[in-house]
Amino acid sequence: MECVFGLVGDGFVIVASDTSAVNSILVHKTNEDKIMKLDSHKFVAASGESGDRVQFTEYIQKNVALYQFRNGIPLTTAAAANFTRGELATALRKNPYMVNILLAGHDKETGPSLYYIDYIATLHKVDKGAFGYGSFFCLSLMDRHYHSGMSVEEAIELVDKCIKEIQSRLVVAPPNFVIKIVDRDGAREYAWRESVKDTPTAQPEALGV
Repeated sequence: MECVFGLVGDGFVIVASDTSAVNSILVHKTNEDKIMKLDSHKFVAASGESGDRVQFTEYIQKNVALYQFRNGIPLTTAAAANFTRGELATALRKNPYMVNILLAGHDKETGPSLYYIDYIATLHKVDKGAFGYGSFFCLSLMDRHYHSGMSVEEAIELVDKCIKEIQSRLVVAPPNFVIKIVDRDGAREYAWRESVKDTPTAQPEALGV
């Protein structure tokens, strides 16, 4: 029951994701960060099969870093999105990655941008987007409340509305979410919304074994 969503505001992009790692009926952990930093001003939020999600986002991250190392300049957000889309399209005809991506970034020349890339390599530049079962609730809320030029406070209020709606309406709702922001000052973590915390596994000696 993954939920990834994001929106573009006035000079920034905010992306939020659930933090549950699940397999079938099992929850393995509730603090899995699904938003990966690509460089100082870009990150990707991904949903999909756990193995594909981790492997593909790491592959994109290392290739973006390699380009900057070889050429001395970073990829723009649009270039990173098109590269990601090209890799998904190539894999689609060989061994497809079951992964959906929201790629967010901020460039000096063009400002903030958000790209929607699905598992069949569809690429769109959007002002707001969402993947997963939570998208049924997020997209309707964003259609109602989103407007261009939102402040950070307004965007966070809308993100919190989406999280609250997911947790109250989705039958198997993820308990925790992470929120990240990218603007001219860089990509960084903004906040966690936690209703369940992972408890550490008891060591054998603590159990008297």
